[in-house]
Amino acid sequence: MTRFRPALAFAPCLLLAACASAPHLQRGAGALAIGEIQGSAAGSPWLDREATVEGIVTAALPAADGAPGWLLQDDGDGDAATSDAIWITGAQTAALTPGQALRVSGRVYEGALAKQGRLTAIEAGHIEPLARRKAMRLPAAVAIAEAPDWRRLEGMRVRIAAPLTLAERDGERGTVTASFDGPMWQPGERAVPGSDAARAIAADNQRRRLVLGGDAATLTAAAFAARSGSRLDAVEGVAVPIDGGHGLRLTAPPTVQAAPRPQPPKVAGDLRISAFNLENLFNGDGRGAGFPTPRGARTPAEYQAQLAKLVATIHALDPDVAALMELENDGYGPESTLAELVAALDRADAANGGAQDWRYAAPCKQPCAAQQRGPGSDAIRVGLIYRGARVAARGLAATLEQGPFGPLARVPMAQAFAAIGRDRTPGPTFVVVANHFKSKGCGKNAAGADRDQGDGASCWNASRSESARRLDAWLKTDPTASGSALSMIVGDLNAHAQEQPLRELYAAGWQDAFAVAKDEAPYSYVYQGELGRLDHALLSPALAARLRGAAEWHSNADEPESAGYRAGGTGPWRSSDHDPVLLGFELMPR
Repeated sequence: MTRFRPALAFAPCLLLAACASAPHLQRGAGALAIGEIQGSAAGSPWLDREATVEGIVTAALPAADGAPGWLLQDDGDGDAATSDAIWITGAQTAALTPGQALRVSGRVYEGALAKQGRLTAIEAGHIEPLARRKAMRLPAAVAIAEAPDWRRLEGMRVRIAAPLTLAERDGERGTVTASFDGPMWQPGERAVPGSDAARAIAADNQRRRLVLGGDAATLTAAAFAARSGSRLDAVEGVAVPIDGGHGLRLTAPPTVQAAPRPQPPKVAGDLRISAFNLENLFNGDGRGAGFPTPRGARTPAEYQAQLAKLVATIHALDPDVAALMELENDGYGPESTLAELVAALDRADAANGGAQDWRYAAPCKQPCAAQQRGPGSDAIRVGLIYRGARVAARGLAATLEQGPFGPLARVPMAQAFAAIGRDRTPGPTFVVVANHFKSKGCGKNAAGADRDQGDGASCWNASRSESARRLDAWLKTDPTASGSALSMIVGDLNAHAQEQPLRELYAAGWQDAFAVAKDEAPYSYVYQGELGRLDHALLSPALAARLRGAAEWHSNADEPESAGYRAGGTGPWRSSDHDPVLLGFELMPR
């Protein structure tokens, strides 16, 4: 056996079509089937032993240290439980190209891919090309129609003979996450965290999840520009770990059937209430300077683009009252972000012949110019805006600054309103409470019960649950002095529907508006490719009886970041990373 030299002349099959008629490999003396080395267990039965294999080079796969490496695949050992491909590494592999037929000898070990995972490998001590009479074709891709046991396909060429659902795009890593058998759901959205049911959902997500990688030519711009929920067909590549999970390194561009953008929702009733997260709306110093802002726009132009998207969203939803989250906590004066948002809505009204009647609630008598900050010490806060021709505010807004509210969670705001009929007859008083609980991010300060308990609820679950209990107790005291039994809790609670904070509120008698409306699959946020709700609408029993519709406008969570204001996207699309909620009620007397 001689060492392989790149300058040796032989005829590699570089293109699958060019090699389609070439004969199959017949293993030479002493060569093992690759499947024998891979074995059917988690580790190779040949670990740390010398072995010889023969096969076809299919794809480059560098090691964690950047050293060259290639996948080698043979015609199989007849055992579907074993992989027919193996990773070959070492300095001698530097000049290999796809389609070469090789005989490789070396030590078997478990090799590390850069931040991806591990593969059974051979550290090649000797490489030699097979003779021309043994010219080979690339092994045919294995066709699979459902999520397989990926260990049995490690390193092999695979073709997905079923549509995949696009779940998430990661432009920085150059990967796309997809799933078999439809979308994946956050376990805590559908089952109690830590329960057998939640663990089963998490395991099923892991089984169905597939990360697609490759260069820009194989992933295509269409995949990165498509909405979550889009369909991917003709997915083909080599099965290797990516980002520590099941992955496919694409060898051809997939076909993308982009999911259409939905129209703004319509809900029945005579009063519409919306709630949505603004994703850090900051206006600098309120006079055109002060950029970049701590959390939002980096330039005045970005701020104007962000504002335009949010105005387009609000006008499309056409609510009578809107609860807002992630609004700059810069007071209630005329230069505040809240006042500027209301002014922008009125300007849009004026341009379209509208009523120009937007107002905002405050816990002080307006214009509140002396207050440079809102309640709490956080950089962001909640807010409430409304149309003065449709509803009238009853008294000042009330806020709660106790327990987690202020130092951890944003301070909730409650405002009493009365709908105004066409003949100016007021309807019954109702109360809207805007909320934004502590996020799931652990940071450095989570301690005790607020640490991640490993049940899927992440950090600060105990503080969010305490926030829910305190919020319910506060509302029972009627903080707006309205005397009304018609009240709602809306906003970003940073908890999924079956997590403890929501279950605390259900137990206290609050009703999920989407359950009342019999919507079986609501979602407002996509995280790690899984659908769920962080944004909720909970109703008192009396108000639940008046609900006539509940909807989410999936204008944000499914959209790629390229649709956002920082990337130059226009229209309401990706105005935030959360979808807005819209509720319809029948409140006016007949």
